[in-house]
Amino acid sequence: MHYQVSRNGQMYGPYTREDLQRYVGSGNVLPTDLAKSDDMPDWIPVSQLLGYTTQAAQPYPPAPAQDTAANPYPPSAYATSATTAYPGPPNLHWALVLLITVITFGLFMPIWNVVVSIWLQKVQPNSKALYLYIAAYVCIIIYGGALIPIIHAVMLNPGTPPVIPPTFSLFGLLGLLSWVLRLLARFMERSAILEHYHGPEQLPLDINPVMVFFFGGLYLQAVLNKINRLKHNPHAY
Repeated sequence: MHYQVSRNGQMYGPYTREDLQRYVGSGNVLPTDLAKSDDMPDWIPVSQLLGYTTQAAQPYPPAPAQDTAANPYPPSAYATSATTAYPGPPNLHWALVLLITVITFGLFMPIWNVVVSIWLQKVQPNSKALYLYIAAYVCIIIYGGALIPIIHAVMLNPGTPPVIPPTFSLFGLLGLLSWVLRLLARFMERSAILEHYHGPEQLPLDINPVMVFFFGGLYLQAVLNKINRLKHNPHAY
């Protein structure tokens, strides 16, 4: 079932009950906002609809007829308070991320990907990028573990070709799977960032999918740097 939300004469939605629970939890929808489905005769507070209070609330009259414009995003009339309530993105400059990654032989980027995905889950709880990154790095660890005996054999017998077990090709698939999982995680981050900043925080933002594919975390970090500039200066677009 879908519900419209009314606040200060403005209509938003439609949202599912799960959407309303998520947006109330993040502060994007207020418990005092009014909600109504097509099957409901009267508008009632969102808190009453979701069962957040046992105190019966009196039904509110329907919203004025002229307020029929629908907004696909949560109410933003409270943008001043809601925007400041969200934690800002990790703001390490993308060039510095690249430099540290090079210095650490690639070890820093996985750590930074996890840091960014943890932040994103706080502002957009439906993001599953963190779990994809974890699965991807588990695959890398397993794949790396399979390489250790081969590398060890090469170091002990430099002139002798290493004996590669027949099952090693299966471990090789883990490397490919890890790459696919990381790619999916980045595009999931892209979707969650757009959903959040086109919705609750209302920032003018575009994320090029081609750039995400080719430059991955570095490009997304450049986007996060831009978001921090926009949050401090909305006219800096």
